[in-house]
Amino acid sequence: MIVYQATKSKFLHDSDHDQIEDVVQRAFVQKVGRYASHGEFKSWRASLAAMARVLRDGDIPDNIGVGVEFGIPQTAKRIDFILSGKAEDDTPHVVIVELKQWSNSRISEKDGIIVANRGGRAEIEGPHPSYQAWSYAALLNGFNEAVYESGTELRPCAYLHNYKDDGVIRNAHYAAYLDKAPVFLDGTDELEKLRAFIRQHVRKGDNGALLYEIENGRIRPSKMLADSLAKMLKGNEEFVLVDDQKVVYETCLAKAAQASDARKQVVIVKGGPGTGKSVLAVNLLVELTKRGQVTKYASKNAAPRAVYAQKLAGHLRKVEIGNLFAGSGGFHEAQPNVFDTLVVDEAHRLNEKSGLYGNLGQNQIMELIRSARCTVFFADDNQIVTLADIGRTEELERWAHAAGAEVTRLELASQFRCAGSDGYIAWLDNFLGIRESANTDLDRDSFDFRIVDSPVELHDLIREKNRLNNKARVVAGYCWDWKSKKNPKAWDIEIPEFGYRAQWNLDKDGSLWIVAPDSVEQVGCIHTCQGLELDYVGVIIGPDLRWVDGKPMVFPESRSRMDRSVRGYKTLLEENPDATRERLDLIVRNTYKTLMSRGLKGCYIHTASTHKTRT
Repeated sequence: MIVYQATKSKFLHDSDHDQIEDVVQRAFVQKVGRYASHGEFKSWRASLAAMARVLRDGDIPDNIGVGVEFGIPQTAKRIDFILSGKAEDDTPHVVIVELKQWSNSRISEKDGIIVANRGGRAEIEGPHPSYQAWSYAALLNGFNEAVYESGTELRPCAYLHNYKDDGVIRNAHYAAYLDKAPVFLDGTDELEKLRAFIRQHVRKGDNGALLYEIENGRIRPSKMLADSLAKMLKGNEEFVLVDDQKVVYETCLAKAAQASDARKQVVIVKGGPGTGKSVLAVNLLVELTKRGQVTKYASKNAAPRAVYAQKLAGHLRKVEIGNLFAGSGGFHEAQPNVFDTLVVDEAHRLNEKSGLYGNLGQNQIMELIRSARCTVFFADDNQIVTLADIGRTEELERWAHAAGAEVTRLELASQFRCAGSDGYIAWLDNFLGIRESANTDLDRDSFDFRIVDSPVELHDLIREKNRLNNKARVVAGYCWDWKSKKNPKAWDIEIPEFGYRAQWNLDKDGSLWIVAPDSVEQVGCIHTCQGLELDYVGVIIGPDLRWVDGKPMVFPESRSRMDRSVRGYKTLLEENPDATRERLDLIVRNTYKTLMSRGLKGCYIHTASTHKTRT
């Protein structure tokens, strides 16, 4: 969608004979169905007047295309100003202009990030204007077929028309992005440099034909993007599909091919820990992208997405990676059927509402199904680990039927974690009191399972295993407050009778804790390891799960008050005590089943049921 589209001569006419911001506002209402915010309106007034000054140059053709507020498909982002035409050799060119009204900024040590006052708010970190302009160009280049097929050259830049050069905005720290997208500032010399940049790339006009093609062209991943992703994954034996994985994979591809606006498809794939749900999800993303489908991998959990992005680093640009993977809360504003296929991993973790405060959208399940012709959910009811999780398989199916979708139910049974031991998973159910099974013991020859008397000994075992290949970590139930959040020198998990103390991982490495080189010294939790796997996992079972007379009993009050997983449970207990106790019981047991099933080769546990959890 382009809010306002014209030629240079028409744009200048509208600027001279009418308030250009009013013209754009009317077009915005017509295209979007609402008025722009006051802030947007003010920025149009200043920035579009500045661009009108730039384009009052006789050497810039009158018939180049001009677009204002070009909405980038699959995102909520809009390009401020876009020009189309041809270079001297008739190659189609588009100039992307990111407009800013900044007058100062401060350097951030982070790559491509700068501190500035954005939209009248306090100074905050955000992308450098050059990075922003370049990333928008990368989005268009990667996902717009009209750009890709026509061989259009995209030339991004930024124009900060109120900014005097202060050595910050063009600091060498940002050199890599300044090379990709130059910045032009306030001043007559800068104005002439921007005009020269435009003349260089749109030497001949096209009457806006290229903008029309881009706006109306099919949105799909480019072959280059698909090939890059496929090369990264090809040959990685973790992604070889066998037995029921292959069956599920081929069935999902078939359903994706069948899906249409009139024949929506929903595939629900049930599978326990280690059955290959995430492996399949990534493989589907790769293959559907190769086939030209508009596909995204979505999940509530940030940790798997962060790890996949790290694996792709060096193969794809950050902006391209970001547009392959998305959080589940970003679809409440998506148009119906804007995607061919959405691959939803860890669907059991979906929430009803989205946003930081849980106040956006209606229902994530409904929104995901609405957004795609085909939606593939990978789910495990026994990995629901918070009171906010709503992605039970029956709930997924209910919303699919409500959308009029054809529903396909599949199941993954083969175990590829825990040394391939189905028996270990069944034993875990019995051990944790999730369900009774015949597996009252396990084959310890095939899977290295140990109950360790001391947390110090457990952590030493994990350190030893981690020296092999950085694939061993300690995790724990969230029964200790995160004191180091405010005091980096404070210890979070303290078990004084053993002289054990450690910090949570929740800050320094964040979602990449499971692969960060030094994070073996920290302790992870459910939020940074669900959906991922290790060779060896050490689990500290907190006092929220205790064995009383030989039976595992749940004590949710022993969870840290900082744990949002069971936030609000006391109120729910008053409203509906029986149902709430049942939910809490499953959440605690599911949490430990999930933690104890992260290991491919071994799991060591220590029970801290008698230890003091917080001061």
